[in-house]
Amino acid sequence: MTVDTQTWSIAELATEYDVTLRTIRFYEDRGLLTPERRGTVRVYHPRDRVRLGLILRGKRLGFSLDEIATIVDMYDAEPGEEGQLVYLLNQIQTRRTELEQRRRDIEETLQELSEVEHRCQADLDSLRNR
Repeated sequence: MTVDTQTWSIAELATEYDVTLRTIRFYEDRGLLTPERRGTVRVYHPRDRVRLGLILRGKRLGFSLDEIATIVDMYDAEPGEEGQLVYLLNQIQTRRTELEQRRRDIEETLQELSEVEHRCQADLDSLRNR
């Protein structure tokens, strides 16, 4: 069986990507996946498998489903179209900026926690040494 003719069941994809069947059906309902239907059975082709991987990667990177849909839809378009690449680069920069701000916020919060912890410990030591 060649890669182009290989298919997967919903259970096989769920196992491979460590997601629930419900997750895959949700992405299907949102139009992100379009498996073939054979009666009541969903048959997933290589396109669906790649798209699922892209969706999950997008989620890990913090993109919204709408952003992911736009990016994933690029998979079906001609490769290298300037507009698609510019869009993706802009999304990457936006996401990077958001994550860098979160990192600064977390570092600041950790510093504040350390300061409060030291003050509390000093106050506790002072109370115990009376």
